[in-house]
Amino acid sequence: MSVADDMTEQAKLSTDGPMQPAPRSDYAAGACNIGPAEIAARRRFGHLGLAVTVAFAAFVLAIDAPLWLRLVVFFPAAGAATGYLQTALHFCAGFALRGVYNFGRLGQIAAVEGDAARAADRRRAAEVFGLSVLVGVVAAGLLALL
Repeated sequence: MSVADDMTEQAKLSTDGPMQPAPRSDYAAGACNIGPAEIAARRRFGHLGLAVTVAFAAFVLAIDAPLWLRLVVFFPAAGAATGYLQTALHFCAGFALRGVYNFGRLGQIAAVEGDAARAADRRRAAEVFGLSVLVGVVAAGLLALL
């Protein structure tokens, strides 16, 4: 298969548009798979998740909501943690699971090459998701105690 055929095949597999070579690549397996535009998007997601977490917590405390409703805070808190962790690590867990990275414009992804690199990315993604779940559990536990 030629390089052109391979790029055409990769473009067919992408759900975010065609995969293109990144204009610059600071990709490091299991350590860094996103650049400034993607980092900013994850930071915005973290801010949104934090705002929803705080607003929801204030609401359930104001109405003295039952325990089951207070535990729902897990979801926005875990989401906020995911956004902030990905920002701090310069690493997108979702991209890692898909085997892609991006250091260009939003949506301009490139395929990660090599099984070892993809495995390292999946391990880091599991860490990000695990820590996010932990933050969500702690937030829900604290709100349940209030």
